[in-house]
Amino acid sequence: MAAKNINFVTRTRWNHALEHATIHILSRMLPYTSMAGRSSAKGFYIYGNLPTKALTQAVQEAIDRIQAGEHQLAIHPNCGTNMVTSAVLAAGATMISTASTKRQELVERVPAGIVGAMIGMIVGQVVGLRLQARLTTATDFHHAQIASVQRKQLGKRVLHWVGIWYA
Repeated sequence: MAAKNINFVTRTRWNHALEHATIHILSRMLPYTSMAGRSSAKGFYIYGNLPTKALTQAVQEAIDRIQAGEHQLAIHPNCGTNMVTSAVLAAGATMISTASTKRQELVERVPAGIVGAMIGMIVGQVVGLRLQARLTTATDFHHAQIASVQRKQLGKRVLHWVGIWYA
């Protein structure tokens, strides 16, 4: 099925999975290299000073490995989904844990707030990974192809655009 016949949410989820898989592979290929990604329906960006050839190889390996059944590559512990989920749950848990201490002094409320935040952060990591697996990534694509890899430099910042085509 041509990519234009597949809705943008599905394509974005597929590209998000490929972005994560690519970062997993690049992290193994180029240890200690700082990088981040952002996905869209047409592909994804990788932010970081990376060799274009290494990135292209990593994207192709990501496609091949996901299509071969390595679906766990689609989940990344440092995904923004995890961060947002953890932040929301930490804020909510802090509010709940301090609600019953409103009449107490600040110094007595702080420990309750810290415990609430810690619980929210821990639970947020687990929930975030599940949200990635069920909502923000998908690995049920077939015939994915690299359409383009373009390096861009904005001052000292380097990024690559990776266009993906689904045949």
